[in-house]
Amino acid sequence: MLPWLAAGEKAFFLRTCTFQLAYNKHSYYVDRMSDDLGFLLGDAARLLRRSFDERARAVGVTRPQWRVLALLKRFDGSTQVTMADMLDVEPITLGRMIDRLQESGLVERRADPKDRRAWRLHLTPLGESRITALRPTALALFEDALAGLDDAQRTQLESMLDTIRANLTRKPLETAHG
Repeated sequence: MLPWLAAGEKAFFLRTCTFQLAYNKHSYYVDRMSDDLGFLLGDAARLLRRSFDERARAVGVTRPQWRVLALLKRFDGSTQVTMADMLDVEPITLGRMIDRLQESGLVERRADPKDRRAWRLHLTPLGESRITALRPTALALFEDALAGLDDAQRTQLESMLDTIRANLTRKPLETAHG
């Protein structure tokens, strides 16, 4: 066991690095691993997604559908290609999601007056009402997730995450290859 450590180091390692696993409904955690920022961000996002999925089932919308509806609420009239880019999915994948949302009466496609090949996406009144029904669910989830943080900490967290997002969405500078 631990052949790369000397005998005294092994004992110290085992005493100081005992990993305690904490059970969560969705996953097991290794305390020491959670110190990694990428792990923390990814795990928090995964748990938010899972929790939202559980809560949204009652309203009859999946998380991917909710993302489409929420984006259309903000960017009504976007093209499918633009929406696919914003959602970071392939246009064909979004096309299938839109098909299902349209069949459910939540979204409608309208021909783009400037481009015969493009479709503009719009929320229907039923789509609007579904967003209204899901909003309290999303707000309650965020309240649960941020429990224990005061208003200043919440504001600071949001600001830091905005900075991280801005850092990661900047386009890299083009370099001349010669």
